[in-house]
Amino acid sequence: MKYAKNILETIGNTPLVQLNSVTKEIDALVLAKVETFNPGNSIKDRMALKMIEDAEADGRLKPGGTIIEGTSGNTGMGLALAAIIKGYKCIFVLSDKQSKEKMDILRAVGAEVIVCPTDVEPTDPRSYYSVSKRLGSETPNSWYVNQYDNPSNALAHYEQTGPEIWEQTEGKITHLVVGVGTGGTISGTAKYLKEKNPNVKVWGIDTYGSVFKKYHETGIFDENEIYPYITEGIGEDILPKNVDFSVIDGFTKVTDKDAAVYTRKIAKEEGIFVGNSAGSAIKGMLQLKDHFKKDDVVVVIFHDHGTRYVGKMFNDDWMRERGFLEEKEVATAKDLIQSHIDKPLITVQTEELVSHAIERMRDFKISQIPVSDSKGIVGSLDESVLLHAYIEDKNIADTPIKEVMEAMYPIVKLTASVDEVSKLITKENQAVLVDLENGKHHIITKYDIINAI
Repeated sequence: MKYAKNILETIGNTPLVQLNSVTKEIDALVLAKVETFNPGNSIKDRMALKMIEDAEADGRLKPGGTIIEGTSGNTGMGLALAAIIKGYKCIFVLSDKQSKEKMDILRAVGAEVIVCPTDVEPTDPRSYYSVSKRLGSETPNSWYVNQYDNPSNALAHYEQTGPEIWEQTEGKITHLVVGVGTGGTISGTAKYLKEKNPNVKVWGIDTYGSVFKKYHETGIFDENEIYPYITEGIGEDILPKNVDFSVIDGFTKVTDKDAAVYTRKIAKEEGIFVGNSAGSAIKGMLQLKDHFKKDDVVVVIFHDHGTRYVGKMFNDDWMRERGFLEEKEVATAKDLIQSHIDKPLITVQTEELVSHAIERMRDFKISQIPVSDSKGIVGSLDESVLLHAYIEDKNIADTPIKEVMEAMYPIVKLTASVDEVSKLITKENQAVLVDLENGKHHIITKYDIINAI
């Protein structure tokens, strides 16, 4: 009979799958190493088990101990599975940008999960780096994994992932494309492949808001490169010891939007349900397409499973809120007002007091208001105009609106193009009115145009 003695024996030996649709712009043969076939559904199972076994061997991890780690979710899953089989407890620290699915899955396999803010410096005591280190020093009989600097991370891929790819391609691999986070996957795999064939080119996929690309090209750790980003699993605001820049030939950066869009494309066009870093890797590979020739064999790592991102990249509302969903092209004034066409146009009368206009702006959270009288629209009020008027005269609130109003906003037809509307919005004129052809009007502000863009 053929069977695994426990779930840990099923780690590794994941398939290589040819990509046909999302990579049609690339002449080379593109093969995806689909790491979702690991029991924890990610490549991190490999290094999680290796780090635990090495810690057991040298006494850092003792029987009945507690495993503590800062993770984006996948390493935690691999550690948790190994902990279940080997009898350890787990405490995992995640940043709040990680998907809810990742947090729920870790809790489902018995781990304690602590969530920390993303938008803080790595040295901030609230960061998930700092919290995990502190817990490692404070918790009795615990072992702080530190996947970023733990050499067993890269070693796992040198011993497993690299040899598997070499054997599966019969040594014909010419390029390796990998998203870079802790650096273990790309460094260990690349080291093995380059020892077999120094001509194998290795490309790292980075994200905007991360330091890797510039540091690789210039040797400068530029803190100005660091800012919050949405993409999960790749990029860093630190330089992990596991990133061996000497075996990486170059980096390309991928935007959050492109990463999300291509994550969905892989599922819809290839039938492979994988995570956010896979979308980054495919878009990055397309950006590098001029580096590949017809007879090349390009291997790309698909790190984790799409179930980790059902509430994010695979959720239309989440994508739409961030402007990532490809919507119908906005072409006219009618398109611009569709999102608020059901809301009434807020106006003030010429004889009302300025205080009434201020109150209405506050209540409806708006910055521009058309002014009307018995005959129709006759003027406009802008919050910046009211501010300057108040600075000059503190009693302005009791002044009739007609005494401080400005010229009425330009009026366009529903069929006016976005370009026509945009040209009418200037520093002096903050809005445009749309004639609804029934005696009523609606308003377009610069924010409507920015949202459409």
